Amino acid sequence: MNLQSNDFELFGLAPQFAQDRGAIDARWKDLQREAHPDKFAAQGAAAQRVAMQWSVRINEAYQRLKDPLKRAAYLCELHGAAVNAENNTAMPPEFLMQQMDWREALDDAHSLEDLDNLGLQVKLAMRDELSKCERLLDQQHNYLQAAQQVRALMFIERFERDVQARLDQMDTMERGQ
Repeated sequence: MNLQSNDFELFGLAPQFAQDRGAIDARWKDLQREAHPDKFAAQGAAAQRVAMQWSVRINEAYQRLKDPLKRAAYLCELHGAAVNAENNTAMPPEFLMQQMDWREALDDAHSLEDLDNLGLQVKLAMRDELSKCERLLDQQHNYLQAAQQVRALMFIERFERDVQARLDQMDTMERGQ
């Protein structure tokens, strides 16, 4: 193992979007066992520091690999197509219209049922967009277009959190009555 290896190499995985979450989790546990600083206690403080660096590196890779959105962004960056979500917010007009419609629906939602329906729409859109991202990355190898797709997914994920926050708020209000 090499600290400079990319996350896929570190975990012994093919560098692709489609991954088995169970395999990622199992490999993470194996790597953590191998690099645990306590295993190196007899070898002194320097060996424990190196093991701690490995442990941190393994955890960082795990966080990227287990999350489909982070994994997609990472693949794009590995292939020279940085997502740059903070600097590049340009989106197709139809996507922006959908976002506006969802925002209006969230503002107009006055019941748990309204919010549940909106949440379902968002989850289905997320699933569809992740599917497109997988095709762009694993089949077409179109990393620039995939980076655009990742930016769209980030918007959807953020909106999904907003819907969930509103659901939590409304649920709390209803229980308080």
